[in-house]
Amino acid sequence: MVAAANFITFAIPKGTLFKPSIKLLETAGLNCDLLKADSRQLLFTDETQGVRYIICRPTDIPTFVEYGSADLGLVGKDTIVEQQKDVYELLDLKFGGCRFVVAVPERRKDSTLEQLGRARVATKFPRVAEEYFRSRGMQMEIIKLHGNVELAPIVGLAEMIVDIVSTGRTLRENNLVPIADVMNSTARLIANRVSHQYKAERLNAIIEEFRNAVTGGLFDD
Repeated sequence: MVAAANFITFAIPKGTLFKPSIKLLETAGLNCDLLKADSRQLLFTDETQGVRYIICRPTDIPTFVEYGSADLGLVGKDTIVEQQKDVYELLDLKFGGCRFVVAVPERRKDSTLEQLGRARVATKFPRVAEEYFRSRGMQMEIIKLHGNVELAPIVGLAEMIVDIVSTGRTLRENNLVPIADVMNSTARLIANRVSHQYKAERLNAIIEEFRNAVTGGLFDD
């Protein structure tokens, strides 16, 4: 049994990152049988290993970690960049790969960003988009949407979008074409700053197991 003060709490993402997260945890020697059960339970505790697991939306993970409700979290780089929470980013986990792109309607596929300057840009990631265009010396009107950004150019809300793509299928189905890459994103391990200091011995052991698993090719295709 592990003393309560030494328990480690993980924030684990729902959705597409869930299964590879479990794979990583198990490779690091953590028992994830409870997590794999068909249940709607969101909090699991393993008294023997001294570990708790919070299952939550990926966009909430940096908040749980920043405020100390979780010591460690697994979350996409895109969420880290967009939210800019006060957490440590410790390790690139090499799974959940995707990329941010600027995309425009197919009829404008031969245009450059400079030719489309001062355009309206629809995105779920306004900070990512704003920083990208600012880095290029461009001032755009950023319109935040919470979903279906591909619709914005179709109905005239925006001239272009900034969004995440993996296969590009959704863009193609909506007659959108990428014209610029913004950034690549993979899952990352983040830590609460206080936990990283006061639970250093246990956290460093887990981090090292994760690093060994990733560098050993766990997610190499």
